[in-house]
Amino acid sequence: MFSTAHSTTAPAGPLDGIVVVDLTRALAGPHAAMMLGDLGAVVIKVETPHGGDDTRGWGPPFVSPADAERESTYFLSANRNKKSITLDLKADAGRATLESLVRRADVLMENFRTGVLDRLGFTTERLAELNPRLVVLSISGFGHDGPEGGRAGYDQIAQGEAGLMSLTGSGPTDVQRVGVPIADLLAGMYGAFGVVAALQERERTGRGRVVRTSLLASVVGVHAFQGTRWTVAGEVGEAQGNHHPSISPYGLFRTADGAVQISVGSEGLWKRFCAGFHLDPDTPGMATNPERVANHKQVLELVEDAFGAYTSDELLVELDRIGVPAGRVRTLSEVYEWEQTKSQGLLIDVDHRTLGNITLPGPPLRFFEPDGTEVTNTQHTAPPVLGADNDIVSEWLQETVR
Repeated sequence: MFSTAHSTTAPAGPLDGIVVVDLTRALAGPHAAMMLGDLGAVVIKVETPHGGDDTRGWGPPFVSPADAERESTYFLSANRNKKSITLDLKADAGRATLESLVRRADVLMENFRTGVLDRLGFTTERLAELNPRLVVLSISGFGHDGPEGGRAGYDQIAQGEAGLMSLTGSGPTDVQRVGVPIADLLAGMYGAFGVVAALQERERTGRGRVVRTSLLASVVGVHAFQGTRWTVAGEVGEAQGNHHPSISPYGLFRTADGAVQISVGSEGLWKRFCAGFHLDPDTPGMATNPERVANHKQVLELVEDAFGAYTSDELLVELDRIGVPAGRVRTLSEVYEWEQTKSQGLLIDVDHRTLGNITLPGPPLRFFEPDGTEVTNTQHTAPPVLGADNDIVSEWLQETVR
């Protein structure tokens, strides 16, 4: 009844033919489902008839077209390439429709509080009975088990509980959250990765899997060197502003009219940097990276003294000339107006049912043939209005259940 391709003229995505039932709301789960939709899967977003996904009400900002419901830009950020249907899962009819969807689906995603789906009659055992090939993704706040399993989780709470805020900010007494809901987004990315792995495994075994991740797990999973700094070296990292704790000079440095960022990530780059700015690379206390990290204040003063003679634009030209990685700090408006951003397909135009033509941030993955021909899907669909696809999905479910 509906094609798994977004457009008959667009290349089929890597997940063409995969059907995803998306029971999630807010951000972590919807982001995971959107990633699969970007790759060509049909994503059927199941929403409550009364208001739909929570994020439809998260704002401002809202966009209010004439004679139509206002649209939340938050919702628009996480729901492209999906279809929307409304079901009351507390009612028999709604649960019966969900059963039909499960029988036809390849993937089911949910981020209810632990136990909610069970109480609705859809335990993992029941889901496997309905469809042994089904891959189930469950995203929670702090994990499904353990002493605090089932605890509710929101992004900023998870950023704090998982240690990320202790590493972010100008110093130990000025901890900050990351400026985007990074715990949600990372949980969505890990979840999508787990789903794709389970789908690949299904090709071998013929059976689905239950994939679980959490906001806590997603942040701990990206602690990287800060994690092993503690688990191996016994050192607790802390917030220290815009400078790297293990590499120097690496961070944000003032110029005559602003600031630029540099990354001197090797001793070879340090020597090149010093030659370009007429500095002695063997200055006592600065000859090696560990020395420079230990003497951060001295390095900061030396570098900013050298940069003080340049405007930011002049300095970036000079740093590029001598081969030292550098960049400016852009506002979001500058990012989306940047030709490099546009060249990477990171802006897409879609036709929204009530807003008309709108521009959205685009998917970060592109695919190419070995000869360099791009095969990335360029025909995306706008985030759906609530219940936009009730009829077409209902008709599809009338077809023979596989």
